Amino acid sequence: MEIYKNIDSKASKEFEKLLNSQISKSKIVEGKIIDGKVTKITDKYVYLYIENLKSEPILDISEIKTLKLEGIKIGTKIPVLLEKIEDRNGDVIVSAIKAQRIKGWHELEKAYEKKEIIMGKITGKVKGGVIVEHVDTGSLMFCPGSQISDKPLKDISHLMNEPQKFALIKLDKLRGNACVSRRQIITSNKKEDKAKIVEKYKVGDVIKGAIVKGYSSFGCFFDVNSELDVLVHLHEISYSRVNHPEEVFNIGEKHNLLVISVDKEKLQVGCSIKQLTPDPFENIKNYKLNTPYKAKVVKIMEYGAFCELDGKAGLTTLLHSSELSWTKKNVSAKKMLKVDDEIECVITEIDKEKRRVSISHRLAKENPFSTMQKKYPEGSIVEGKISSINEYAIYLNINDLDIDAFLHCNDLTYKKDNEEELKKYKKNDSLKVKVLEIKPDQQKIRVGLKQLEPDPFDWFKNKKVNDQITVKVTSSDSKGLKVIPEGTDLEFIIKKSQIAINTADARPNRFIKGDRIDAAISELEFSKRKVSLSIKLLEELQNQAALKMGSNPLSGRQLPFSSLSDKLENSDKKKKK
Repeated sequence: MEIYKNIDSKASKEFEKLLNSQISKSKIVEGKIIDGKVTKITDKYVYLYIENLKSEPILDISEIKTLKLEGIKIGTKIPVLLEKIEDRNGDVIVSAIKAQRIKGWHELEKAYEKKEIIMGKITGKVKGGVIVEHVDTGSLMFCPGSQISDKPLKDISHLMNEPQKFALIKLDKLRGNACVSRRQIITSNKKEDKAKIVEKYKVGDVIKGAIVKGYSSFGCFFDVNSELDVLVHLHEISYSRVNHPEEVFNIGEKHNLLVISVDKEKLQVGCSIKQLTPDPFENIKNYKLNTPYKAKVVKIMEYGAFCELDGKAGLTTLLHSSELSWTKKNVSAKKMLKVDDEIECVITEIDKEKRRVSISHRLAKENPFSTMQKKYPEGSIVEGKISSINEYAIYLNINDLDIDAFLHCNDLTYKKDNEEELKKYKKNDSLKVKVLEIKPDQQKIRVGLKQLEPDPFDWFKNKKVNDQITVKVTSSDSKGLKVIPEGTDLEFIIKKSQIAINTADARPNRFIKGDRIDAAISELEFSKRKVSLSIKLLEELQNQAALKMGSNPLSGRQLPFSSLSDKLENSDKKKKK
């Protein structure tokens, strides 16, 4: 053991060199797949001989059964993975199963890179699909349920353990997972056959006796000679409006089809049924605008209804919600109409380029606002019931015309408290009103209630500015006086600044409710119903009159005109001079 005391010695280096040369010759490296020769077989183990190993590796008999190698005998070579050259106990650790998996994964990688088809067989079912065993290597792969076939299969027992072709569609090298598809193989085979079939057809061909195979919300599928499925889109079924193909077809029926498109890339053939019949829109020239016709409701939408003109299939028109009624605003077609109803209508628009016809139901009837104008011209008296009330007006439904008239709160009473007056009315109350204004083109009618009574403002017809009137005080506050002229019910305000010439006399609290005082009209605009009253103006007028001819007693309460004496003294002095 003296040689190991100094590893830097010449002898130690020669020994290290000799040892490395012997190991390199053996080419035995952990993690590699090598062949082991069977030397002995017992009930539990299989013994192998591998050159350059100091001991014989052992395989458990269960591994042999898993790999289905029951027929092995002494001398048979088995590929194994060398996991460890020597463990704690000095034994060699090898695995035949891992060797097979690694070899199989390498084969799958090559096939995936070259996009080659592999052979496999379905060995069992798992959640979401099936397990497929690679025939050549025994590697296990996953096939999703959606990739088993190109059509749903309730039973796959006939596919179990049968060698068949699969396409590798996904390979996860990190996780060691492989995903395959049987459907891709089936589809590619059918695609080649389908391409040849599609080449037979061209636009304009008529396919006879196609069988209804199935339908969806967007169209109907037909089977053509049991070799091709074609689609007739919902819009190509009929010139009439069709909500769903099941309204027109039954499974198994035969129909002739017109080929209208051929897509050789997508291998699709599009067909039409309606184009085999004359286009009803070609007869639209026989119809005139603003002329009444019959229309049949075929479909109801949120924004209106589709109708067939004169009940002719295919000549579909649009009746918008705004053209349903003269009187009802934002009316719903679902509430007014139902499918198969026949209604009167008038054509309002014909667009030949867009193949669009618009109709109106309300124009087929007389405008009730025009009828109102004829039957109840402005100034007439009408009756109705309150249909609705808002914060500033009443809507009155005219009895025999079923239209609403507008009654503003300002037209309820001649008094100032219009909003309080509005609160006295409720829905369904009957009212008799006067027609104030009719606008048929704008569908507006304005009526008034106070106009049925004499206008108290007429009391001022014979009055003018500076005229003297007697008023009665109804209340007073810091802002002025509220008064009612004798002979009328109208209430006015005399502002504090208009009570007297002298500021000291312009006090509203000098007056109490019930006082009768004289005032002058300071402003009068009869057309605008505007009147202003002033005691101050009357004082000034009386002062002027007193200076000329003496005092003129007021008919109401006498006011202390403090400035009058000063003006009279000044007037006397001027006369003496």
